[in-house]
Amino acid sequence: MAQTLIDLDSLDLTQTVYSVEDMQKVLSQRGRFSLVDAVVHCDPATDFIVAYKDIHADDWWAEDHVPGRPIFPGVLMAEASAQLGTFDFFVRRPDFNPQFVGFVGIDRFKFRAIVEPECRLYFVAQVKRVRNMMFTYVGQGIVDGKIVFDGELTGMAM
Repeated sequence: MAQTLIDLDSLDLTQTVYSVEDMQKVLSQRGRFSLVDAVVHCDPATDFIVAYKDIHADDWWAEDHVPGRPIFPGVLMAEASAQLGTFDFFVRRPDFNPQFVGFVGIDRFKFRAIVEPECRLYFVAQVKRVRNMMFTYVGQGIVDGKIVFDGELTGMAM
């Protein structure tokens, strides 16, 4: 069984380090596709960033993604992880201002459990590789201490 990248119990998850408004200063996603509610931990020394999304039964996808048993779509988990990695990339390089950052790769991604309302889904990302215009993060989703997905995501500034 996979291990968590970081022990969430060792962190203060009650503090908002970056709000949605902070993230939207650098991310293009808005409205329904702003999939991260808040960043609660950011540590450049260890290359970790942790955020969350509260999953609710009245979310826009819930009525139609498995009617009668809403399951948070895996593709949205991957997108949220990509948003978190992109945000962290920008936090690390505040002087870098590309026109657009694209999600260009997804590797070794596994969904290990379903995510159903009501819950808080934590996203953990750790820098794996950063080059001039490309970056790769290892990411995990965690609900109630259980890994619900993990994998690697790559983005590229364009």
